[in-house]
Amino acid sequence: MPLPLLQGTLDLLILGAIGPRPVHGYAIASAIEERSGGDLRVEDAALYQALHRLERQGLVEAEWGASENNRRARFYTLTSEGRRRLAEQKSYWRRYARALEGILRGV
Repeated sequence: MPLPLLQGTLDLLILGAIGPRPVHGYAIASAIEERSGGDLRVEDAALYQALHRLERQGLVEAEWGASENNRRARFYTLTSEGRRRLAEQKSYWRRYARALEGILRGV
């Protein structure tokens, strides 16, 4: 059973799932699920709302193209600002996870 997403993590998950090449929404959702070992799953509506928000914020760019099964899809890439935000957020969440692990280690 997937874990609920923590408040404020969806954008980070999406930015982290977008690789160096353009990727469509389904592939982003699949990457999140695969990389989390099935523990995290993003619903379609939340995914596309977040992608549109990230695009408005200038963190991702999108263009239309054909998917692997030749369907029309929007492909997303990180902007330089998106890469900067991802680096910031990765640093923050890694620090947070280390702090949490330090507390739970003694329990």
